[in-house]
Amino acid sequence: QVQLVESGGGLVQPGGSLRLSCAATRSIFSFNDMGWYRQAPEKERELVATITRGGSTNYADSVKDRFTISRDHAKDTVYLQLSSLKPEDTAVYFCNANLITYKINTYWGQGTQVTVSS
Repeated sequence: QVQLVESGGGLVQPGGSLRLSCAATRSIFSFNDMGWYRQAPEKERELVATITRGGSTNYADSVKDRFTISRDHAKDTVYLQLSSLKPEDTAVYFCNANLITYKINTYWGQGTQVTVSS
């Protein structure tokens, strides 16, 4: 069973930075893509950033030039660097991984809270 364990959330002031980590219990090379989603109170879960097995990245318009997704294969970990944070970035951030075999297998972490407030 695949597990994704997020860490790194917390309370930060506007304009501050955080780095989220997502550690997988299997090689991240095995996934077709991995990414980060977020869900604010009373809102739908939304895509933040993704990275494919080949290294291509994709970002939501709202976080482009502020957030950076990266990975460390040796640690089987995907990161999300959050910079220039705004109050509207407050949400629970979830790690996601997709493995395509004869079907699409989707895995989620438990989420980590990011709160941007002065």
